[in-house]
Formats: sequence, C-alpha cells, structure tokens
Amino acid sequence: MSGCCGPTAVELEPSRQAAQPGELPIVVIGAGPIGLAAAAHLAERRLDFVVLEAGERAGASVARWGHVRVFSPWKYNINSAARRLLEADGWSAPDPEWLPTGAELIDDYLAPLAKLFGDRVRTNAEVIAISRLGYDQVRTAGREQAPYLIRLADGSELHARAVIDASGTYATPNVLGASGLPAHGEADAADLVDHALPDVLGADRDRYAGRHVLVVGAGHSAATTLLALAQLDDTPITWAIRAGNASRTYGGGEADALPARGALGTRLHAHVESGRIRLVTGFFTHAIEREGDGDGEQVRVISRDPSGAEQTITAERIVAATGYRPDHAIAGELRLDLDPILGSTRALAPLIDPNAHSCGTVPPHGADELAHPEAGYYAIGVKSYGRAPTFLLATGYEQARSVVAALAGDWEAARDVQLELPETGVCSSSLAEAQEQRVGLATGISGGLLSTPLPLAGVSASDGGGCCG
Repeated sequence: MSGCCGPTAVELEPSRQAAQPGELPIVVIGAGPIGLAAAAHLAERRLDFVVLEAGERAGASVARWGHVRVFSPWKYNINSAARRLLEADGWSAPDPEWLPTGAELIDDYLAPLAKLFGDRVRTNAEVIAISRLGYDQVRTAGREQAPYLIRLADGSELHARAVIDASGTYATPNVLGASGLPAHGEADAADLVDHALPDVLGADRDRYAGRHVLVVGAGHSAATTLLALAQLDDTPITWAIRAGNASRTYGGGEADALPARGALGTRLHAHVESGRIRLVTGFFTHAIEREGDGDGEQVRVISRDPSGAEQTITAERIVAATGYRPDHAIAGELRLDLDPILGSTRALAPLIDPNAHSCGTVPPHGADELAHPEAGYYAIGVKSYGRAPTFLLATGYEQARSVVAALAGDWEAARDVQLELPETGVCSSSLAEAQEQRVGLATGISGGLLSTPLPLAGVSASDGGGCCG
C-alpha cells in the first residue's frame, strides 16, 4: 500500500520472518477506538504488534451502545494515524460534521481499520493476567530485561516487549450504593437493574414501556437514558441524584462548544420543568428491597443521607448510570504507581481530577504522565483516567501517539503533547438541530421511524464510558 512517505511505507501484514532474535511484539489490549489508534501508530512506526480483543469483533463494547448517537462529530472521532492508513487504502472519511451512532463508529471506521491489520487483531482473546516472565512483583534484579507474560482466558500465553492496556472500564460499572459499597440487597435485585445506556427505544423497549423506571446518576449516560425514556408513553420516570440540584448535568446549554452536548442538558431540563421527569435530589442509595412477584413485582430503593434522613422511591426497573471504575487486577503482579483516590497514575491524577476539571480543561499529557515504575507498561484511554469521568476520545488519541513514540525511543515526539479540546463556550446549537432534520432516525424498533431525535451520549467505546464524547 502507499503511505504519506512513499510506496509501501507501512507493512500491515504480519512479518515474523523480519523479527530479529530476541525481538517480541508490543501487545495492545482492546480493539476499541483507543487500542486501534495505538495499533495505527505502531504500524506507521513499523513496530511489530498484536491487538488482543476480548469480544467477538473490533469495538465490541461500542456495539453494546450502538443505538446511541454520540455528541462529538466525526472530526473529533478519527485518529490521525488511522486516517492516514485508511485513506492510503482507499477509504473515504465520513462527513466531518456528522454525529455518528456507535454502530456507525464501528461500521465506518473501526471495522475497516481492524481489517487493515489482518490477523494482528485477535478477537475472543480475553487477557486475564499480565506479569514478567519468571518474575513476580517482588523480584527486581534483571526485571526490566524480562519479557512480559500475557495470559489469556483460554489458558494460552504470549510474550511481549511492552504492553499498552486500552481495555477500558465498560465491564466494571460502579455500584448503586452511594458510599461506593453495594447497596444492601443490590445483588438480590440484579435482574431488575440495568447499567448505563440500555436500548430503551429498540431492543429493550418491552422492559421499560409502561413501567415506572428509576434512573440513578448525574452524568451524560443518565441524561441520554432519561431522554429516551421520555419518548415512551405511559412510562413514569424518576431521576435520583446525590447533589442538591442538577445543574452539573444540564451543563452549558446553548453555550456549549459541542452543540449536541448542550442540547442534551437543555432538553433534560425542559422535561424536569414540565414534570415529565420527576427529579429527586439528595438521594443516597442505601438499600434495595423487592416487593411482590410476577408482573406486579416492584423494588423499593431507600436513600439514607449522611445525616441519617431517609427517603424511598418505589419503581419497577432501575437504570444504574453511576459511572465506571478501572479494574487493575490483570496487572496485579506489575509495579504500578496508582493514585489512591482516582486509580489513575499518580502523576496524571491532579490533571484530570473531576473536582477541579471538566472534560475541556484537562491539560495535555502523554507518556511521562502515564508511565508506571514497570517500564514498558502503559494504560491509556478511559482506563488511564481511573474514576475520573473527564475523558475525551481526542485525549486518548494523543495518549496513544505519545506512548507509541516513547516505545519507539522517540522521546522528543513523545513529549511534544498537543491537545485542543472543545469546552463550554459561545457556540450555536444549530448543528444538532440540523442533524435531527437529516437523520432518517432508524432505530432498533422493527419497521418504525421516530419523529424525535435519537438520544445522544459521550463516546466510550471499548474503553468504557466517558463523560464528554
């Protein structure tokens, strides 16, 4: 294939015969947007790599919210290295101002990109542990010269010279309990609780239509689900948040630099003001109790705030849009330097702290801030942010570029981190409104089109839920 620097600039097919003695590939965990961006940069630098994806396809976690339209347009969602490789192969980029659904993100971008890499992308390859070959966490002498050992769920193992973990957080949602612990009875009510972004208007419609639904959470995933539920007739909706008001969820409204993000908060606010959605503030989930059985079964959700005051909501289904947390268990034998609050690297934590930053105010950061004492191991993407919900795809793409440059030994490029993020500012909401008129609004509802817009949410992909697209 042709590249920007002349013909055959990048060899995408496996080339094991070219490997020198002792050379090993770099393993990328996760074939979502961030993992495949890392693969694209590795390909451009002619570094051998393998991408391990736990799901059946590239973007497997994205597929779980494929019905949702993201609020960042295509121009923010395509990695630069991936674009170069794809265009060299004859691919044409989608409309840069279009807001894609998760399904479109896969079909028009991730799937073609994964196809370019051939069998370097291995699906149904779930990583369950990472270590150093012959070394547990305690042993030091010679440690950095030992290859990484990656063990898969099927019992197979492979070795690597470095590991880029872009596995995300989608599989590890937070609990409903307000104190970070599961609410009393939460496990017993698991069949009545769904996690963020169910397909309310499509495949999951029958589970919600005509039933009282409680949505717990104050992020964009909660807002997206609430707006979808509001389109179902005869479906009572209660929205419970810990805060004293919902201003954080409503966001910048018409002043938001991402128009669709602003429209999300504006519409949600209107539904609350009209009474279509009942908002309960100061709600600290403490216990869940089942009542009745069969079609009449309900669940009582009991709040107990820090002062001991209680309030109760009775509903038929719960959507827990309470965010995600990283699971570092697979790296339990590696030497990680994690912030005790967020679960990110200690160096990154103050730059992404949601108590001080929004998505658009996170400063540029790269390999230096993502490094651990375990040389050659990096977690990137939403997993790198730990519990901070301030992640953007553009941030993850720049992380991938910087980390790959560092692994290639190009520290000048690795440290030249540049990031331009959309933040709340003066901006019209005309983009989102114009798109509503253009979209055919095909949904998962068999044989039907809707006259109202698809729900909007932030991009998370296989890297898990992100707050800001």
